[in-house]
Amino acid sequence: VQLQASGGGLVQAGGSLRLSCAASESIFSTNVMFWYHQAPGKQREWVARRSTTGYSYYSESVEGRFTISADSALNTVYLQMTSLKPEDTGTYYCMCMNTWGQGTQVTVSG
Repeated sequence: VQLQASGGGLVQAGGSLRLSCAASESIFSTNVMFWYHQAPGKQREWVARRSTTGYSYYSESVEGRFTISADSALNTVYLQMTSLKPEDTGTYYCMCMNTWGQGTQVTVSG
């Protein structure tokens, strides 16, 4: 399987972005999907997880601001990010079945 992440960009603090992770095959209904965040100079950390039954879990740092969802017909998982903060800056990676997407850069100014 291959994962392609996209949707990053530059946004002001308080703004929103939606990241996408497209899979090369249908895997999300049978595998847990993760989004990770790697801030500059820091280790990659898990921020959101979606179970095979559709339950979502979030790290404390993004709880209430980020939402993970999936469109099985498009083999795509999303990360809706709202109320963005400068500390959300970094590279976001999707991961499933121990396969990583290439990462998409998010920069929050202000």
